[in-house]
Amino acid sequence: MATSTGDAAAWREQRREAAAAHAEALERRQQAESDRARVMIAEFVARATAQGPAPVPLRARSSTGAARFRTPLRGWYLRVDESVAVDVDGRFYVLRAEPSLTARLRGVSPEPSAPPLVLGAGGRDGESLDLKDALDRVLRG
Repeated sequence: MATSTGDAAAWREQRREAAAAHAEALERRQQAESDRARVMIAEFVARATAQGPAPVPLRARSSTGAARFRTPLRGWYLRVDESVAVDVDGRFYVLRAEPSLTARLRGVSPEPSAPPLVLGAGGRDGESLDLKDALDRVLRG
């Protein structure tokens, strides 16, 4: 019995180590992707600042999509549904907020997030868009 218990414990430890290694590799890939996306966004902001289009006030949508809330941000929407944007400082935002009376009266202050190379990847709606294509579309007007 001690052998089977020892085997089971060793197997669990191997699985735990494999899962940790997998998680670390995924985190490294995501970080590398975000680093490449940040370079693309910095180039976009420089070009848009110099040549247009001009940044606009950014608004966040409620999680239900029914309401829009002011933000202190100015920048460019990257999707037609205005759910993601880049501000004038090159930070990436997912513009979603929980609906509340405070949000309606005072607005919201979204937190920047790590930019992906593909907007909407893995989303339910199946509408993914390469970041480069989204940035190019904004520059074309």
